[in-house]
Amino acid sequence: MQIIDILKNYFGYDSFRSNQEAIIQEIMQGKDCLVLMPTGGGKSLCYQIPAIALPGTAVVVSPLISLMHDQVEALKANGIPAEALNSSTDTIEETIIRRRCEAGDLKIIYVSPEKLLSEIPYLFSNIKISLFAVDEAHCISQWGHDFRPEYSQLGLLHERFQGVPVMALTAPADKITREDIVKQLHLNGKTFVSSFDRPNLSLSVRREGTKAEKIKFILRYIGSHPGDAGIIYCLSRKNTEVVAEELKKKGINAAAYHAGLPTEERASIQERFKMDQIQVVCATIAFGMGIDKPDVRFVIHYDIPKSLEGYYQETGRAGRDGGEGICLTYYSFKDIQKLEKFMKGKPIAEQEIGKQLLMETVAYAETSLCRRKVLLHYFGEEYDVENCHNCDNCLHPSVKFEAKDALIVVLEAVAAVKENFRQEYIIDFVKGRATDDIVSHKHDNLEEFGAGEDMDAKVWNPVIRQALIAGYLKKDVENYGLLKLTAAGKRYLKNPTSFMIVADKEFKDDYVESAHEGSNNGEALDPTLFAMLKDLRKSVAKKRKLPPYVIFQDVSLEQMATMYPHDLQELQNIQGVGAGKAKRYGKEFCKLIQNYCIENEIERPEELRVKTVAKKSLLKVNIIQSIDRQIDLEDLASAKGLEFADLLDEIEAIVYSGTKLNIDYFIEGRMDDDKIDDIYDYFMESETDDLDAALDELDEDYTEEDIRLIRIKFLSEQAN
Repeated sequence: MQIIDILKNYFGYDSFRSNQEAIIQEIMQGKDCLVLMPTGGGKSLCYQIPAIALPGTAVVVSPLISLMHDQVEALKANGIPAEALNSSTDTIEETIIRRRCEAGDLKIIYVSPEKLLSEIPYLFSNIKISLFAVDEAHCISQWGHDFRPEYSQLGLLHERFQGVPVMALTAPADKITREDIVKQLHLNGKTFVSSFDRPNLSLSVRREGTKAEKIKFILRYIGSHPGDAGIIYCLSRKNTEVVAEELKKKGINAAAYHAGLPTEERASIQERFKMDQIQVVCATIAFGMGIDKPDVRFVIHYDIPKSLEGYYQETGRAGRDGGEGICLTYYSFKDIQKLEKFMKGKPIAEQEIGKQLLMETVAYAETSLCRRKVLLHYFGEEYDVENCHNCDNCLHPSVKFEAKDALIVVLEAVAAVKENFRQEYIIDFVKGRATDDIVSHKHDNLEEFGAGEDMDAKVWNPVIRQALIAGYLKKDVENYGLLKLTAAGKRYLKNPTSFMIVADKEFKDDYVESAHEGSNNGEALDPTLFAMLKDLRKSVAKKRKLPPYVIFQDVSLEQMATMYPHDLQELQNIQGVGAGKAKRYGKEFCKLIQNYCIENEIERPEELRVKTVAKKSLLKVNIIQSIDRQIDLEDLASAKGLEFADLLDEIEAIVYSGTKLNIDYFIEGRMDDDKIDDIYDYFMESETDDLDAALDELDEDYTEEDIRLIRIKFLSEQAN
C-alpha cells in the first residue's frame, strides 16, 4: 500500500502537511532523521505511517504513560494493532502483549525508556523491528527544558540494532539542543524543521503585581470566558494548590496538578480535563507533555518560565484546533531571583546553562519588539512580517528611535575584546565600568573602553538584542553565550546606516500602575464589557449616521472597560473624552457600565486617576484661547516651541476629547473648497480615522498635514 493510501484509509487525510511526506520517505529508505514540528503539527504520523508500511514492529519511546495511552487508543480506533509497555502494565497484560509482539501481530509498540533498556536483551532482540521513534527527544539533552537522565542511554540503539532507522521527534528546540540530540542518538540523517509559527496564539507579558492582583485578573478573565478550558502554569507545587483553591472558591471547576500527587490522581485529572469535566488545571511543568486536548483556549504562566523552549511547549497547548489561544505570562525580577537561587548548589556547567536559558526568557519578557519575531528567532526561524497583530507589542507598538551610534559602539566593543565575552561584559565595557573581570583582562586600557559612557544606559540591552535579530551579531550558545560579529556586522562597521530600535519595556518592582496615556495594553481590559461597548458605539453611530470612531475611539472604550466609569464626571477622566463628548454621548455608556458592574458583581478601582497634569492642562487652555483669537497655527507652534506636527497632535487630543474648535480660518487660507470637501467626504464615509488609510485612499495631491487639518475640522463639527 502506498503511503498516501495509508494516510487516507487509516487516518482520513487527503494530503500531507509540511515536511511529513519527505520525512516518511527518508525513514522508508532506512535513513535516520531528526524531526522538529510545533505542537499539533502532525509529528506522530511521521512514524505511524512508515510503521504500517514497513515489515515488522515499530518501537516508539515515549516519556509519559498518558501519551502512550492516548496514542494506542487512537491507533486501535483506526484499525492499527498497537500496544504499550510501561510501569502501569500488569503482569498478565504484559505477557499477552509480549506474545503478540513476538508473533508479529503488532505494528507499533510504545515503551518507556526504562522498559526499552530492560527489554533490549529479551523481547526486542527476538522480533523484527521496522524503526525506532524517540518522541519528545529534547529530553535527551541537558540543554533541553525537560532533561531526563533515563533518555541518556538511548544512543546504544544504533549499536545494538544496526540497519534499523532511528527517528527523533521534538517540538521546537534551539540549535545547541538539536545538535545535542543528533550527537547523543548518533543520528546520521537529515534534520527536518517545520515552521514554528502559531499565528492563532495571542502572546502577551504582564507585570506581576501582587499575588492578589494576579488572582483577581485571572478570575476576571475566566469569568468573561465561561466554559473555556485553560492551563495555569506555576513554578511551585504550593502555588498550583493556592491558585486552584482560589478559583474553586469562585465556583470555577479547577484542579491542582503536580508530581507530588499519586499517579492515579494525576491520571484522573488528565482524563477529566480532556473530557471537559475540569475547566482549569493549575499545574507545574509536569503537566502538558502528551496532553492531547485541542480546545485549550488559554495558557497563563503564573510565574516566569525557566526557558523559551519550555514556554513554547507550554503555550503550544493552546489553540491546537486552530482556534484562538490566549497566552499570558506574568513577569517580575523576583521570579528571576528565585530561579537563580534554585540553581545555586548545582554543578557550575548546569548553572551556566540554566542562567543562559533564563536570560533568553528575560530578553523575551522585556522586549518591545514583536514577540512572535523574538520567539521564532530564538529557534532559528526568521519572521519577516512587520506587525503580527497578535501580540501585546504589535497591538500597542512602541516608538522607534535612532540607535546607529550605539550599534557602532557595541560592534566595535565586541571586536575589541576578540569576540570572547557575553552580553553583560560588553555592556559593562561600553559603559566604562572597570569591573574586576574587565581589569583582570586589561580591557580597561583599550581605546574602545567607555565609548558609550555618555549614552543612555538603558539603550544597551535593546541594541544588542535587536542587533542579534537583525543579524549583525550572533550568540555562541555552546560557549556560554559569547557574542560574535557576523559578516553582516563587519560590513555594517564599514558602511553604517540608520538602525531604528524600540526601547525595552521597564519592569520595576517599585513600579506603580497609572492610567495609560495610550491604550491600556490589555492589562486590565474586560473583554466582555469592551465588546458590549463596541456594540453600543455601533448602534449610536448608526442612529446619528456617523462613523463609530467619531463617537469614541477604541482607546477610550478600552479604558472604559478597564476603569468602569459610572457617571459623566468619571467618564471625563477617560482618554479622549472631554466634557462635550461626555455630555453628548456619555449617558448611555455610563448606564451600560453601571448595569454590567451590578450584574457581574465587579469591584471598581478605588479611584479614577486624572491623566492630565497641570502643565498639559495649561497648554491645552492656551491652544484653545489662541484658536478662538484666530492665531495662525504655524505662528502658534513657533510661539510654543513646538513643531507644527506636534501642535497638530495637541489639537487632535483636544478635539478627540470632545472640545469643539473652529480652525476654518487657517484651513481656508491654504486649501481650496474642492480639496476641503473631498477630504471631508472621505471621513464622512470612512469606517476609520486612520491617517495611513486616508493617505492610501486619497489622491497623492493631498499632504498628510492637509488630511490632519480636515480630520480636525470633521471631528470638531460632527463629533463635538
